This record gives sequence, structure tokens and C-alpha cells, in this order.
Amino acid sequence: MLTTSFSPATFKEDQKKHPRVKQAYADKEADVKALLLKNDLDITKLRVYIRAFKAEQKLELWAKNNDDAAFKLIREYDICQTSGTLGPKRMEGDLQMPEGFYYINHFNPQSNFYLSLGINYPNASDKILGVKGKLGSAIYIHGSCVTIGCFPITDDKIKELYLFCVEAKTNGQSEIPVTIYPAKLTDEQYATLTNKYKTDTDKTNLWADLKHAYDYFEKNRQLPKVSFLKTGRHRVG
Repeated sequence: MLTTSFSPATFKEDQKKHPRVKQAYADKEADVKALLLKNDLDITKLRVYIRAFKAEQKLELWAKNNDDAAFKLIREYDICQTSGTLGPKRMEGDLQMPEGFYYINHFNPQSNFYLSLGINYPNASDKILGVKGKLGSAIYIHGSCVTIGCFPITDDKIKELYLFCVEAKTNGQSEIPVTIYPAKLTDEQYATLTNKYKTDTDKTNLWADLKHAYDYFEKNRQLPKVSFLKTGRHRVG
């Protein structure tokens, strides 16, 4: 699968050599700039963060200036198709959409699904808790509206999201974080989920860690520090 350099100096220039990225800029650049202006965001200082919620089938784009403390919600996209059930991805072919703490590690301007943003699944936790040697890979946020574990948002919407991420990368954001939740982990929803799956500690342990991150971000609009433990759990705070 084609990927391209992460060198900030040439990244946007290299990306725009590809017809679909060039078209995305033609179609969406004015809208992106208007949205940033509306939110007092400078495209040359842009930092972005992505949250995905499987149950609600929503993907949120948050943004801030590099020198701002807090993120702002600037766009929400529908995840137009899902696969699997709530809970983490543990092996290739299980149809699961991952859950946990990730970042964008691939920009694919020639995707089979128009444009795509690769997520670094399997992460350190997945490698500990998943089926060794059969973890699978190639999880993307992409265009089209089909999935066997990815996050499709249609060709039209991926143009815009891809452009936001290209701009953030070009302006020095080395990693674009992506947190994938089973659902919006309000206290009520978290209690419902953990009660329903109380015998499934693989799910509930992960959801406890995600709950800490969800609450921290909801309160502060800042990302908590997350580290991976040898057990596959996370230290969040």
C-alpha cells in the first residue's frame, strides 16, 4: 500500500502531486480555511486530534493552534458503515474495529477507498493482548462506505479530513492522535456497558482506561498523557 514521506518541509508538496489530493484541495481548501477562521485557528499553527465512537458511528475532529491550551470541536463526521461488535480488535479476520489509543501513521493518496489515513494498529497494548502472529493490520479512516474493521466516512468527507491532517502534518505535528471508544463514555453509558459486559474483563479493563481519558478530555479539552503498561493496560493522566 502506497505511503509517503513525513518530512514537514516537503510533505504537502509531495501529497499534492497525487491527483486525488490535488482534487481534495480544489474541492475543500476554501471550506477548510473558512472553518478555521470561524474558530480563530491559524492554518500555519494547526494541531488536530481525532475521536471515534463506534456505537454512535461518529468521528470528531478537534483542533487548536500550536500555542493554545485547549482543543475545539470543529467538525463531526458520520462513520457510514461499521463491522464487528463493541470491544477491541484482537486478531486478523475478526471484523472488529479497534478501540484504544492510536495515531495516524500513513497517508495514502492512492487508496483503494479514495484517500485513507492509516492508524497504527496494532499498538503496544494490542500486541500484548491480541493473538500473537495473527493481529492483522491496515486499519484506516478512509473514503467509500464499506468496511471490515476500518472507519469509512465517504469519499466527499475524507477529502476534507485528509486535507486537515495534511496541513497539521505540514506545520509540524509529528503525530496526529486518534482515540477510538466503544461509545461516548458518559457516566451513565459507561455504567451500562460495564454492567452488560461485566464478565468480559478484556473489554472492561480497556474501557476503564478509556473512561479516564474520556473524562480528562471532557473536563480540560486537553489530551492526557497515556503510557502502555506491560500488562496491556494503560497509565492515563
